[in-house]
Amino acid sequence: MYEYKVVPAPVKGVKAKGLKTPEARFALGVEQAINALAAEGWEYQRSDVLPSEERQGLTGSATHWRTLLVFRREMAAETPVEAPRPTPVRAEPVLTATSPVAALAAPAAERSAARKTRSDVETTDDDYEEGSEETRPA
Repeated sequence: MYEYKVVPAPVKGVKAKGLKTPEARFALGVEQAINALAAEGWEYQRSDVLPSEERQGLTGSATHWRTLLVFRREMAAETPVEAPRPTPVRAEPVLTATSPVAALAAPAAERSAARKTRSDVETTDDDYEEGSEETRPA
């Protein structure tokens, strides 16, 4: 992954011994800008000319074209960021065959099969306390 840096290109040339033409002075200014950033690890990519809207006067605006130099460098290897932990899921109770809740959760066919097996077991009236007819087994 790369990170990018965009800087304005120089607008004036740099005076130097032996450089007589404005083009040579301007080229030296661009060269120095590129070399200064290259010393910091930035790799020159390209130059772009882009429009810039700027205010002019009290109510007006004007478009100025700006030359920009684009640089990039590889990002330093970072320690991996720990992924956020998922929220814990509430565990549902496990239903067993002996659990009274399991009988309610079982499908109808299983419930009817369970009733048949319960009626096969012989029970006596002594096993139950007195109460209404609803509490007695069928």
